[in-house]
Amino acid sequence: MTALTTVDFALRLTVGVGCGALIGVERQWRARTAGLRTNALVAAGATLFVLYSEAVGDETSPTRVASYVVSGIGFLGAGVIMRDGASVRGLNTAATLWCSAALGVLAASGRLDLALLGTVTVLGVHLLLRPAARLIDRAPQHDPEASDGSCGETSRADEPDAGGAPARVRATVPCDRAAAHRAGARSSARPPGTRP
Repeated sequence: MTALTTVDFALRLTVGVGCGALIGVERQWRARTAGLRTNALVAAGATLFVLYSEAVGDETSPTRVASYVVSGIGFLGAGVIMRDGASVRGLNTAATLWCSAALGVLAASGRLDLALLGTVTVLGVHLLLRPAARLIDRAPQHDPEASDGSCGETSRADEPDAGGAPARVRATVPCDRAAAHRAGARSSARPPGTRP
């Protein structure tokens, strides 16, 4: 095992913090709980712990320390997960912090190329899969057993009455599963007329 030089230490630390900061910029831009500083600090901490274990010179130490980083980040992630009525908030933030720590571990182990590839992957998940998830949430779902005019169903046109009143126009009820779920969660979580 070769000794860790100060230049190599600084390079790995810079890449680790930079990868966390890049992810943090995207989170900060979207006004999420854990933004630029939090993701950069998580990556810096993970990088520093593994770099310390490499500087000590024990061959098994870096992987052992990396496993402790994984479990430690679990506690940090649990702190950002909140229950809000029937829904849970913060899962994406916790997963992002976990990824930032993983990128720090990769950078500290000297796999700078993999750390950069991991950063691009995490950013891609946040930037590209968000619109895809929204499309899936809004996709109409037709339930043949539902007969209450719920989302995605077509309402029946009424025949004109004897006085010649115009018939209703046939229309499809729009479906936004996410909005319907939020409305259902709000109505079941609090009595009507109460404030959150």
